[in-house]
Amino acid sequence: MVVEDEEPLADAIARGLRREGMAVDVALNGDDGHEKASITRYDVVLLDRDLPGMSGDELCKEIVASGELTRVLMLTASGTVSDRVEGLSLGADDYLAKPFAFPELVARVRALGRRATPAAPPLLTAGDVELDPARRMVRRSEGPVELTRKEFGVLEVLMAAKGAVVSSEELLERVWDENADPFTTTVRVTVMTLRKKLGEPGIIETVVGSGYRVPDAGSTKG
Repeated sequence: MVVEDEEPLADAIARGLRREGMAVDVALNGDDGHEKASITRYDVVLLDRDLPGMSGDELCKEIVASGELTRVLMLTASGTVSDRVEGLSLGADDYLAKPFAFPELVARVRALGRRATPAAPPLLTAGDVELDPARRMVRRSEGPVELTRKEFGVLEVLMAAKGAVVSSEELLERVWDENADPFTTTVRVTVMTLRKKLGEPGIIETVVGSGYRVPDAGSTKG
């Protein structure tokens, strides 16, 4: 989630991160950010310190106190040592002064994202299907499988669940963002095209009324 009251900047950051394959929500004030954070467990929150409504400092403390694995990257116009120390003392995991280089922001978000979730194995496997999260590659015994970002995201979430059922709502939340219509057929259509690209034998099961699963998903050090 990006919590930034300068709407053009917030939108620019969100668009850039989405191009990097991330699902991004935006809040333009502290109160909205607090409400969204109480509903959705974000991997990373990009948080401006100077916000209308609830301050960025207060929101940071609230996120830390929640006990979730959410990581906080503070953004601020002031990059003095004392400001960085103060921000980190509030529980922020990282600190970036404006203006910043976007590639650096992406690198920091990815690094924090890895810390916000259990360590992923080098490879996720299900039968003869292998998914490499780091290289964002999928292979089957016949060779590489070309997937869109959303198809890859759905498959990664399903395989990382290690056989557990994942609901359509959770897939929508993890792979898309708040702009996705909860009543849309997007997840079903994406799973359908994913199945076609993966070929036979199929590895994704539909659990009627519950969601989807990859029954023999596991991991390997490969």
